Amino acid sequence: QVRLVESGGGLVQAGGSLRLACVVSGGIFRGAAVGWYRQAPRQQREFVARVSMSEETDYADSVKGRFTVSRDDARNTAYLHMNSLKPEDTAIYYCRLEALDLWGQGTQVTVSS
Repeated sequence: QVRLVESGGGLVQAGGSLRLACVVSGGIFRGAAVGWYRQAPRQQREFVARVSMSEETDYADSVKGRFTVSRDDARNTAYLHMNSLKPEDTAIYYCRLEALDLWGQGTQVTVSS
């Protein structure tokens, strides 16, 4: 059974940094693109970043230059490095196996002003 588990969220001041991790179990990580999404209170879930199986990356305009997505196939883990955090980055962050539309449970990121 494929399972995604996010970690690394927390409370940080504006301008700070966090690194989120998404561990994928079930043996299919190497062949899969992984996306990061977020959902703020009373808002729709939105795309944040994506890393393909060949490590090509894609970002939402709102996070370009501040966030970096990466993957470590040896650890079956995708990462989202978040720098220069802003209060508007506050949300629950989810990872997703794109081709299978499988989601993790999410991790809360709160940025205080």
